[in-house]
Amino acid sequence: MILQVEAQKIYTLEDYLDFEVNSPERHEYINGEIRPMTGGTPNHNQIAGNLYATLNFSLKRQPYRVFVTDQRLWIPEKRLYTYPDIMVVQGEIQLQEGRKDTITNPLIIAEVLSASTRNYDKDEKFAAYRTLPTFQEYLLIDQYTIHIEHYYKTDEKHWIFVEYNNSNETLVLNSISFEIVIADLYDKVEF
Repeated sequence: MILQVEAQKIYTLEDYLDFEVNSPERHEYINGEIRPMTGGTPNHNQIAGNLYATLNFSLKRQPYRVFVTDQRLWIPEKRLYTYPDIMVVQGEIQLQEGRKDTITNPLIIAEVLSASTRNYDKDEKFAAYRTLPTFQEYLLIDQYTIHIEHYYKTDEKHWIFVEYNNSNETLVLNSISFEIVIADLYDKVEF
């Protein structure tokens, strides 16, 4: 028996953007490959919503913008389009050249982990985010148990890691004046 392997189609940035703008679902673009994004669970949406609402309220009338789920991010060095769960931008939004819908300057990114994206979010995606000069802080939030991994940049290639496992702890961000009790982040989440 002979197996035929079909060559993986490589898409241009223009192919992806034409497709994505007209698609009812979201897709990531990873160096020529288009991948569908998985749907969210109630826990995923609750955590993202809790963090977004608290950040957005805490940062009102300050020079920050908070985005949730559907805001596309372009990472030129890795040729990656993606949709982080939460992004905070400091100051003016910088858009990809020629686009009005794709940000390039996040300060903080948070991802709510799912079983299918956990390793990708921790490894490849975090490495891609680190190529963005404005990126300073990363939260990986587990939706199946109380567990948060918090990374913040101290200089060019140094990051500090803080771990939270207790609902009574308070997560304090380093790059902005913001804190949230872990119990509030996980409010209405059912394990």
